[in-house]
Amino acid sequence: MSELEELYQEVIMEHNRRPRNFRELKDSNRSAEGFNPFCGDAITVSLKLEGERITDMGFQGSGCAISRASASLMTETVKGKSTEETQRIFDAFHAMITRDDTTELESDDEVLGDLEALAGVSEFPTRVKCATLSWHALQAALKGQEETAKTE
Repeated sequence: MSELEELYQEVIMEHNRRPRNFRELKDSNRSAEGFNPFCGDAITVSLKLEGERITDMGFQGSGCAISRASASLMTETVKGKSTEETQRIFDAFHAMITRDDTTELESDDEVLGDLEALAGVSEFPTRVKCATLSWHALQAALKGQEETAKTE
């Protein structure tokens, strides 16, 4: 395993052990649930949207290390961002994790930041659903969808 892979693995484990923004957001005005029927991961993403900006975020639920780490990294990355910036980050993350080379994105490194720690998940197709669960819930919350977001 390369030093970079070891560093990425450590970032994932740290976010699993001590997830950021793992809390109920009492003053949220948007939320959505997500469920991965393949492995049973379940998550609720809550956010406070002021105009077009996500001013605060939280998540709760249960899931594997990749699911929790992805949710933690997601909340750190998009908190404070506009919905337009959040969509760009989602598109770049989704392209990275699914190895979608057809999506044209400007400088992924700058857009993704610490989310690149999850790049190795793309080598394990069944784990991609774990990594994208919180992102699908975020998309549902931003759209005001009431049905549970799923990874299928």
